[in-house]
Amino acid sequence: MINDVYNTRILGYAADIPRIGRLAQPQASATAHSRLCGSTVTVDVALEGDTVSDFAHEVRACALGQASSSIMARHVVGSSVAELRALRETMRKMLKENGPPPAGRWAELEVLEPVRDYKARHASTLLTFDAVVDAIDQIEAKAGAAREATAES
Repeated sequence: MINDVYNTRILGYAADIPRIGRLAQPQASATAHSRLCGSTVTVDVALEGDTVSDFAHEVRACALGQASSSIMARHVVGSSVAELRALRETMRKMLKENGPPPAGRWAELEVLEPVRDYKARHASTLLTFDAVVDAIDQIEAKAGAAREATAES
């Protein structure tokens, strides 16, 4: 039932979202939007090497988008680029391919497992993961372009 999706744990995460706002000088910003429900998540990311050193976000989403964004904000700082890419893939597989939920410090995301039965809710749940990986891709593209420019000099 839909009540499994909107349970008290999910609503608790949705009601307590850390790191709300924008960074003064992010290395990249990215927005992910669900056309189906209108949810939007915008993230600002800063990296130090291949590790997230700072993060902020604006979340205009349903309770599921808010809950996934809340959990992301609790653990993203200190996460590696590879870890976040793998996390997005794990979440996608959990929802769309009946895969297992994330483990380790991301184990809280298992609270979103009931969403797999509601395809219309997948996009809003995945917004924060897509936006974070998009921002990381932007940072890496800028770094690659800067290396190429330096090599050509």
